[in-house]
Amino acid sequence: MLKLGRVEKLLRSKVDAGERLVFVLVDPEKPVNTSVVANLVERGADAVLVGGTLNVTPYDVDEYIRGLRAKGVNAPIIIFPGGVNNIGREADAILFMSLLNSVDPYWLMGAQITAAPIIKRIGLETIPTAYIIYGHGGAAGHIGRSLPIPWETPYITAAYALAAEMMGMRLIYLEAGSGSPSAIPEKAVEYTRAVIEIPLLIVGGGIREPEKALNLVKAGAHGIVIGTVVEKKPEKAATIIEAVKKT
Repeated sequence: MLKLGRVEKLLRSKVDAGERLVFVLVDPEKPVNTSVVANLVERGADAVLVGGTLNVTPYDVDEYIRGLRAKGVNAPIIIFPGGVNNIGREADAILFMSLLNSVDPYWLMGAQITAAPIIKRIGLETIPTAYIIYGHGGAAGHIGRSLPIPWETPYITAAYALAAEMMGMRLIYLEAGSGSPSAIPEKAVEYTRAVIEIPLLIVGGGIREPEKALNLVKAGAHGIVIGTVVEKKPEKAATIIEAVKKT
């Protein structure tokens, strides 16, 4: 069985201690100023996710991560892969993801087969992750050829997550898509937490206000992911982080 790596152990230990996690998501194609990200980590963000859907190379990823390190970011930096072209050796770990509701076998297993030898070669920690796209879907949903779960059928989410758990995945990432008009429904989180034992359930997309983040955490999410608000309103992102970390 694949052993837990340092980053996954750290995230689990925080959840076990009763903390709720905040991940800051940045895209090297439209990079957030590294000083902004460093400030958000200082104000409580637990990890930085780095990745993009289009026009990103491993060189872009590594250069951006080196910039974060230069600003003193000491939180885990995790690859959030939009494809094999996102794999960078400077990261601490990678979400080794399968897009469960894609209709394209490449995003279910093909990309992973291509990526696995590269990840092994450069020694990246892997966190087996089920990626499930909801409602709006955004660029990730379009490129990944997903069938997003409809807003009005949140119970379907639980079935996907339960299947992921039975397949041995250790993190569930529910995604409404970058710039989504709405976040994942709280009911979807409630239904999912009711049936799984996986210790890391995170939710992203459409989270623009502290109230929404808190509602998702209260519904059962172990953590939230913020991206667009980091790019456009970093001070609002800081208030979201601080609100979640106080729970």
